[in-house]
Amino acid sequence: MTPKVTVDDNGSSGSGHRCRCAVLLLLLLFATVFPFLTSCNEVHEHTAPPVNPEDSASMMMSYGVKTLISDSGVIKYRILTEQMEVNNVRQPSRWEFMKGIFFEQFDEKFQVQAYVQADTAWYFDQQNLWKLRGRVYVRNVNGLIYLGEELYWDGRVHELYSNVYSRLITPERTIEGTCFRSDENMNHYTVTNSKGSFVNSDIEGDKNNEPQPASATNDTTTTQPQIRPASQKRKASGK
Repeated sequence: MTPKVTVDDNGSSGSGHRCRCAVLLLLLLFATVFPFLTSCNEVHEHTAPPVNPEDSASMMMSYGVKTLISDSGVIKYRILTEQMEVNNVRQPSRWEFMKGIFFEQFDEKFQVQAYVQADTAWYFDQQNLWKLRGRVYVRNVNGLIYLGEELYWDGRVHELYSNVYSRLITPERTIEGTCFRSDENMNHYTVTNSKGSFVNSDIEGDKNNEPQPASATNDTTTTQPQIRPASQKRKASGK
């Protein structure tokens, strides 16, 4: 007698369905986990946006500064300021004096050659250039005074210059102009588009040097005859 083998169709189909569901779950899990695993192996750099040079921090900031500055081993300046910033990040690098500045300039014998004062100042160390702005006041040993709103001091060529309204006051005269250029000691200077006041001796000296016409009379004053007192007249006549 041959044994009869029966196959449960429902059972076989149910197990196959469960297998397919398990495979789909594994594929879904792999698709979810694989990107996470690969991302863990990659290195990401977290960098900040570039710093704006205008917002770069100063290397040093000092308050209540009183210091001496030398050039080639010789003391050249004495600086007094409420606030001083040294910034080597900005281009060009500079020293900033935003709360005003007062300094003295010395010669080789440590004699004061000039006094300088301004509301704001910048010193560009790589260019050896001073920029002074706001109520600029300069006085040298000869008594010449410079007044203006902006002045540049170029240490490479030893010149002072300004392209704004400037005023020069000397013991003899006052000169005003829109363009000023001078040597470092203000011994030789030029002022263009100028106007000013001068002493009478300068003007009269120029007039005396001019040739006079032949018919011109140099002396236009009149003199009055001297009147002697009556007593002197009687004495002279013997009465």
